[in-house]
Amino acid sequence: GTSYNPDIPTPEAFFGFQIGQWHLRHDLTVAYMKELAARSDRISIQTYARSYEQRELLLLTITSPENHQNIETIQQQHTQLSDPNQSTTLTPNTMPVVVYMGYSIHGNEPSGGNAAPIVAYHLAAAQSAAIDSLLQNAVILLDPVFNPDGFNRFAHWANTHKGKHVNADPAHREHNEVWPGGRTNHYWFDLNRDWLLLQHPESQGRVAQFHAWKPNILTDHHEMGT
Repeated sequence: GTSYNPDIPTPEAFFGFQIGQWHLRHDLTVAYMKELAARSDRISIQTYARSYEQRELLLLTITSPENHQNIETIQQQHTQLSDPNQSTTLTPNTMPVVVYMGYSIHGNEPSGGNAAPIVAYHLAAAQSAAIDSLLQNAVILLDPVFNPDGFNRFAHWANTHKGKHVNADPAHREHNEVWPGGRTNHYWFDLNRDWLLLQHPESQGRVAQFHAWKPNILTDHHEMGT
């Protein structure tokens, strides 16, 4: 029962290949997310930080057009829920839930960052009663790549060493990055260990956005083994 707005490009139409045929470079992800924001009144986009290699860290705010017109009030009231001095004046059952979805904090666990454009496309272009209800009752904060430097380092390795014929042999060069690999950021720090330390710009910017919204749910899309 879901159709898709033809005015919003699919990932395949934008990239020139289907997700999964090649690993997305970070600049392609940024370009696509900005295109979605330009074409959809459900999405606003901001650059909340830059990595050491000057790659943009993006946050998409995805909700109904009606909610977007009132987004500052929604944000303010939502953060007031955590303040006992203010929360008693609010009616939570009439307020949209806030969900923060982030992808690929480990750059060589790439399925998260490669899934993000599909999720964003669905939320931008899907047309059905279910999606209308979802967007009316939720504010979705979508961070497509938590670790852009590591994500791009891994994509370059895998795409450079990919053969014409797909080879799943774990001993194949495509699947064996040289040290330090794409897991870490520019300074080889595992950003999944930086949520509390906040020593790096990626983490500092991300956690500032978290506290600006205090979402009900945060999802952190990893891979766990092959």
